[in-house]
Amino acid sequence: MTAEVYLIDKPVGKSSFAMVRIIRRMLGIKKVGHAGTLDPFASGLLIICAGRPATKHIEKFMGGRKTYVATVELGVTTTTHDPEGEVTGRFTVPDLDRETIDSTLKQFVGRQLQAPPSFSAAKHKGKPLYHYARQGIFIAKEPKEIEIYALHCIQYVPPLMEIEVTCSRGTYVRVLGADIGKALGCGGAYLTALRRTVSGPFHVNDALCVDTLEGDAGKKILQEAGMSVDNALQQLPQEHIVIPDVA
Repeated sequence: MTAEVYLIDKPVGKSSFAMVRIIRRMLGIKKVGHAGTLDPFASGLLIICAGRPATKHIEKFMGGRKTYVATVELGVTTTTHDPEGEVTGRFTVPDLDRETIDSTLKQFVGRQLQAPPSFSAAKHKGKPLYHYARQGIFIAKEPKEIEIYALHCIQYVPPLMEIEVTCSRGTYVRVLGADIGKALGCGGAYLTALRRTVSGPFHVNDALCVDTLEGDAGKKILQEAGMSVDNALQQLPQEHIVIPDVA
């Protein structure tokens, strides 16, 4: 049975599980999973494991640092902190100079506590929070420690701010964007776009675009791009490497 690790550049509008279904169908393998969900509105690097020898290491592939590029619209809040939610507020955005922006972003660097948003896959009694939120039931979960390793503004064209953030596993960039909007005196903010560029040692520049997998040559392209489990594990930081069991 094939056991490979694939780097996929997920397009906007598709769920992470939709990408899993595509790979499952193309390879004819039932045991396929991804290492870290991307919301449908987001794009970028998705690590997909195919075959039981690969899927049993998903936790290791999820453990590394992540880098995202996000577009934040200041002065607007939504129920989900992204474009999939309903607008809940509009606020005046003050004049912001680069020094104010940079000093504010610097405050978010480091270890901190962050609670998952109501519309998220975080579980409560075995069901994701979004299951309850869609019924109007909003459950507050205990905040967990995360770490922001780097955060900077790429450009600011009011009211849109493009940021790049490198963070630990479990960080909700949507929540970070909303908090940045509040800290800048804008009443809040939401993400209009989000793209994951790095996960652990893997980069989106090395990922396959889904479009290239269409057509008769798609399966061959996919198979040639697959990494063996051992090769993928060797690229992880040493603390994430576990010697595979010997049968």
